[in-house]
Amino acid sequence: MRKSKIYLIILFIPLFFNLSLAQDEAQVSGNLEMNGNFFNRDTLIGAANTPQYDHQLFGGESWLQLKYNYKGFEVGGRFDFYHNSNLINPQSSFNGQGLGRWYVSKDIYNLGISIGYLYDQIGSGIIYRAFEERYLGIDNALFGGSLTYNLTENWEIKGFVGKQKNRFDLYQSVIKGAGIEGFISLGEEGKLKLAPGIGVVNRTLDDGSMNLLVSELRTYADGEKFVPKYNNYAMTFFNNLSVGKINWYFEAAYKTADAFRNFEGDRFLQDEGTVFYTSLSYANKGLGLTLEGKRTENFEFRTRPQEDLNRGLVNFLPPLTRVNTFRLLSRYNAATQFIGEQAFQIDASYKVNKKVFLNANFSRITNLDDLLLYQEVFTEVTLKKPRTWQLIAGVQLQNYNQEVFESKPGVPLVETIAPYAEFLYKFDRKKAIRIEGQFMTVNEVTQNTELQKTDYGDWIFALLEFSIAPKWTFTLSDMYNLSPGKNSPIDETGEKASIHYPRVDVFYTNKSNRFSLSYVKQVEGVVCSGGICRIEPAFSGVKMSVNSTF
Repeated sequence: MRKSKIYLIILFIPLFFNLSLAQDEAQVSGNLEMNGNFFNRDTLIGAANTPQYDHQLFGGESWLQLKYNYKGFEVGGRFDFYHNSNLINPQSSFNGQGLGRWYVSKDIYNLGISIGYLYDQIGSGIIYRAFEERYLGIDNALFGGSLTYNLTENWEIKGFVGKQKNRFDLYQSVIKGAGIEGFISLGEEGKLKLAPGIGVVNRTLDDGSMNLLVSELRTYADGEKFVPKYNNYAMTFFNNLSVGKINWYFEAAYKTADAFRNFEGDRFLQDEGTVFYTSLSYANKGLGLTLEGKRTENFEFRTRPQEDLNRGLVNFLPPLTRVNTFRLLSRYNAATQFIGEQAFQIDASYKVNKKVFLNANFSRITNLDDLLLYQEVFTEVTLKKPRTWQLIAGVQLQNYNQEVFESKPGVPLVETIAPYAEFLYKFDRKKAIRIEGQFMTVNEVTQNTELQKTDYGDWIFALLEFSIAPKWTFTLSDMYNLSPGKNSPIDETGEKASIHYPRVDVFYTNKSNRFSLSYVKQVEGVVCSGGICRIEPAFSGVKMSVNSTF
């Protein structure tokens, strides 16, 4: 693998040299991102007992991406660097560096050719999605080749084959697939629009992974054994229908019998899987309505069954919860459940006039036996005086199954009520101040005949931000554990501790360069992006970042 990368770089040198001699025809772009964490041990909040806190004291990651366009060719590469990083595994230290991605693509009339580390998806990604989610430690690019062909102006067919990336190496299972999608306009003046598509993906398990699977199955009781399969197939049909102000998306997917870990993760099962997903939206004269529904059963699809958490994912299941941006409102997040979930979400927004905007959202997720996993009620009102001030206020109510989402056996359901408000005032065209206030109270449960708050108990959060456009932003915030709960840290006196979690940020932007320096004390929690989540450990120390685009 290392030799192939060296040969690849040598191969690209003449091309890059030619590009430098033809600057009038070539387009060069890229970006640099660097993160550094300075760790300051704090045993009270749990920021301890990892290599970074105990002796390394520093960890960071860097990514340099370059892209060249020349006479219809597109050549790209990305260099990845991890130095004592806790991004891959928060409890350990990862070091690695090298060529994290390269690709070459070219359009030849109606044919598109791509080789290298490729990102793509079929439909909404339910059967196949190769993507990167950097801050969740995910990069499941497909290393191989892809062909696309425009059958007509409105119809495209594509196929791909390769192996999934595993950091600076590859998983050995082979993934291949094909899809066709298009666009149809019907009715008077094309008022009825359809965008249908179908796709199929096959994963062929490598011998090493199969041997490991067979070895474990031999230890099972006779009634639990099964004959594993080398080949697994996933198929999908999807369509987007648009009629006037109404838009309806529907996708149905099926996966043949495949080995996967049970919910507890202690043994393998083999079964077929299905996903049904739909989204219906309506927009008219300031009113917006969206209704979504999804049913998932046994749809864990990985490059090999031994992988877990966010590793080796071949597909992506759309989440059915809103993306919360306020600190306390985003504390509890619902990770997508591959084994089984039933979910729906409704979102409504209404623009009363230029000064008043209303938004409400309701989402509910259960398992296939109707056990409640997550529920959220969200309301928000926005009042504004254009170019002068804006006030946002609302309340959120949540039910959160911490036992399922965070694998904490025996803990009760967390129920929250969280009112919040944000006020933005513009002194002039450049200077502005923003103030946030949030409060979260949680339910009480009886433990050892005493009432205790669930999880960490009640919280209060305050933020003050001052910005001088377009260059400077200064932020000061504090998150305080008002009444500690059953999971709150114990101080030296043996009592539950009420702890401040302050944060100070300075951001500086100069054209396409952005710098940040932050002092952070952060409570343990869950970080999610699009329904994909990971446990984020407590942090104490200094963070810095540089982001440059060119």
